[in-house]
Amino acid sequence: MRRHLFIGLWLMVSLCCYVGCKQQEAPRPDILEQIKERDTLTVLMLYSSTSYFLYRGQEMGYQYELSHQFARSLGVSLKVKVAQSIEELVQRLNAGEADLIAYNLPISNEMKDSLIYCGEENVSHQVIVQRAGSRRNPALTDVTQLVGKDVYVRPGKHQERLENLSHELGGGINIHVVSEDSISEEDLIRQVHEGKIAYTVSDDDIARLNQTYYPRLNVGLAISYDQRAAWAVRKDSKTLAMLADQWHEENVTSQAHSASMKRYFEQGKEITHSPILSLEDGKISIYDDLFKKYAKEIDWDWRIIASLAYTESNFDTTAVSWAGALGLMQLMPRTARIMGMPEGMEQNAEESIKAAVKYIGVMCDDYAEIPKEERIKFVLAAYNSGEGHVNDARALAEKYGADKNLWTDNVEKYLLLKSNEQYFKDPVVKFGYFRGSTTYAFVREILERVERYEELGIKN
Repeated sequence: MRRHLFIGLWLMVSLCCYVGCKQQEAPRPDILEQIKERDTLTVLMLYSSTSYFLYRGQEMGYQYELSHQFARSLGVSLKVKVAQSIEELVQRLNAGEADLIAYNLPISNEMKDSLIYCGEENVSHQVIVQRAGSRRNPALTDVTQLVGKDVYVRPGKHQERLENLSHELGGGINIHVVSEDSISEEDLIRQVHEGKIAYTVSDDDIARLNQTYYPRLNVGLAISYDQRAAWAVRKDSKTLAMLADQWHEENVTSQAHSASMKRYFEQGKEITHSPILSLEDGKISIYDDLFKKYAKEIDWDWRIIASLAYTESNFDTTAVSWAGALGLMQLMPRTARIMGMPEGMEQNAEESIKAAVKYIGVMCDDYAEIPKEERIKFVLAAYNSGEGHVNDARALAEKYGADKNLWTDNVEKYLLLKSNEQYFKDPVVKFGYFRGSTTYAFVREILERVERYEELGIKN
């Protein structure tokens, strides 16, 4: 009797403990249900030229666009959170701050213990960046030809690979490590383009993107084995991983994916310029009367507006940039709407000039503290890059002892530095990575052309 009573009590206690443990170990709600409930897919990214950046106030980047495509496939919106390092990406994902890392995360066995790799997968390798060859001076086609050559690299993995390669070849590659904080990997690529150095090393995706700015580069010589990378989710997000894999398999052949690939890695980023009218007649373009009419509204030299239009579109009202800017003055669609341009009028010259001048007027007010002659440079820079990046450069200038209200050799210098990690990750910077070299050249080109107009007798 006592034995049966003891067994019964033991069974009851065991059952209660089992139920209690089950209640304590109740699984989290399915990640997909959480995403659907909040109607948002939250992703973690790093700022970079290929992943995520802001341009003219608009979110852009190859990985950003693919993330948007994946979110759309789930029927939800996208929210981006930016981390400062790969380690922080993983830490914040596992802390539950986001659903997915949408970045080319290197695939490693160590990471597989805490992550599920999924979705967009990328295979990359390191390449030699050199100028396109000629019959007299052909491009290198084999790593053995690097012996005796001067190759400039930033410290880190590119330096390590080059040193290992030189050792494998028995020595002889002249490796120059560029450790200055002011010079980034993309700066070295530009120096190759300009002929200042002959060779540098880059990941192939960054090299291919830069080739769209500098088409005479050759990036075909690989010097490393392939490195696989992919997106990632937490270990408890198997459903999301499965959906990401399925989406990638279907999306990789889609028109949307092809368009994104073309936009960042194939389409040329520079406008081809050619003269439209003979300046001998005292005319710059067929739109001169419109430039004069609207320039009066902001008390600007109309020739600056004309030079801006030439730089932006080559006076082509049908121009569409790689980033989606439209028309004669190359306004982003969202900016055009805010400035009052009616939808469908992007190719109308007067509407484009009117909206652009209104936008310039707004920025003139935003930089009212800067003297007028200097303010023009800040406004032109902001027109090209977006005010956020110019404001970041001003903050950096102030922090490092330069004049935040002086453009030449002051703020322009720090805008250039925004492609360097040390600077775009600085606490005073709010808008992250930016390819400042384009805006740097943009401002100088416009104002130098105005000087030429004046020399040719074209009056304000």
